[in-house]
Amino acid sequence: MLAPSVAFVDVETTGTSPAKERITEIGIVQVIEGEVVEEWSSLVNPECSIPEAIQALTGITNDMVRSAPTFGELRRDVMQRLEGSLFVAHNARFDFGFLKHEFKRVEMPFTAEVLCTVRLSRRLFPEAIGHGLDAVVARHGLGSAFSGDPASRTGRHSALGDARVLWHFVQLLYRTRSPEEIDAAVKRILKIPSLPPQLAHDALENLPEGPGVYQFYGVNDLPIYIGKSVSLRDRVRSHFSGDYRNSNDLRISSEIRRIECESTAGEIGALLREADLVKTVLPLHNYRLRRKLGACFVELTNFSAPPEVHLARDIDWASRGPGATPLHGPFASKAHVRAMLEGLAGEHGLCWRCLGWEKRGGPCFARQVRKCRGACIGEETTQVHGLRLLTALGPYKLRDWPCEGRALIRERDPLTGLEAAHVFDRWHHVGTARDEIELEELLTSRVEIDFDPDVYRILLQHVGKLKPVPQPVLSE
Repeated sequence: MLAPSVAFVDVETTGTSPAKERITEIGIVQVIEGEVVEEWSSLVNPECSIPEAIQALTGITNDMVRSAPTFGELRRDVMQRLEGSLFVAHNARFDFGFLKHEFKRVEMPFTAEVLCTVRLSRRLFPEAIGHGLDAVVARHGLGSAFSGDPASRTGRHSALGDARVLWHFVQLLYRTRSPEEIDAAVKRILKIPSLPPQLAHDALENLPEGPGVYQFYGVNDLPIYIGKSVSLRDRVRSHFSGDYRNSNDLRISSEIRRIECESTAGEIGALLREADLVKTVLPLHNYRLRRKLGACFVELTNFSAPPEVHLARDIDWASRGPGATPLHGPFASKAHVRAMLEGLAGEHGLCWRCLGWEKRGGPCFARQVRKCRGACIGEETTQVHGLRLLTALGPYKLRDWPCEGRALIRERDPLTGLEAAHVFDRWHHVGTARDEIELEELLTSRVEIDFDPDVYRILLQHVGKLKPVPQPVLSE
């Protein structure tokens, strides 16, 4: 059998989006050591209206669920039947996704090994046409799994009926295929972790389910790799799935000796913590988030002069405010600035001499190959050229800080209750507070404002979540 304990699961819902829609019925067939120990189902009050089209499809009406228990009232019954079992469903991302969101709403952690019978059918019957549940039932003659009595709620599009037919499908597989073939297909689908021999056998047990950062250590006390995820458990396990995403995963797997995880209150906290840790300890296998001391910006102060390139560490960020000359960037290095400007020059007919690349008289090289509009020989004024350059640089313009002073973003993990407030000042991460006392200290302390390209890019994705705070009296 697939596993010692298996739960064949199906849910009926008010729609297709787990984040927005709700469950109206749950069906579970529990199988232990190849024997059915319980068939269980329940209608669920979704606490919202069921669309008419969904009522017609499932046969579940608003009247039927009005007096049914809510998921919150059923949560312990459902958890008892799923906990510790292999979760099997058809198009499992749908059913598992809905249950995961329902458990999250009632602040109960839920995770499981998930096997999708759509994928199992495709792998074992690649020549077959169609792998939806109706196609599987018709192809293998599984219609007897459904009851013909609509009142029993075990027909097609009933949660228990659809869960029951999955159990019949798996039984058929073991009658017609070798256990070795089925086990190989299941292992491939589940991506069951294959731990390297030097890692403790229980290294992947009790991994946090929610967001955070993880650190892989080699033979010494410095991490060899640091990563982040909204689901630490899934991401850490993926490093050992056997189908490594890249060669770096393979190298890490051969060097790792232990794993440490640090939970955060949300995705932003995980992103900030990863960026800070990587730049602090410089792990061997992190490349993209290493400290960017050479980060550069382009400034155009005089249209008749070449653009100036400034290193981020040479800019007085604390004094920059509204009305300051616009900066463009950040760019990883001066070489990246040159590559960007060369691309703009070719696209917009910019002059190499006005960009500061040529000093000699006469037409610049770009003009000689008819890619310059003639600013170098007076056919275009330097002011017009400068305006065109400024326009071309538009997509790279550094965004103005959207607040008068400091701002914060609050996060809370509903499963763990962990809360955090991230404080920022002019694209600078002042710090993260776990309680109101720490927050007050971050809001009133004096800090040196600098620029971190990683923090800037993180905030650009979440700028709408920034909440301005009253201007504090800063302490020394």
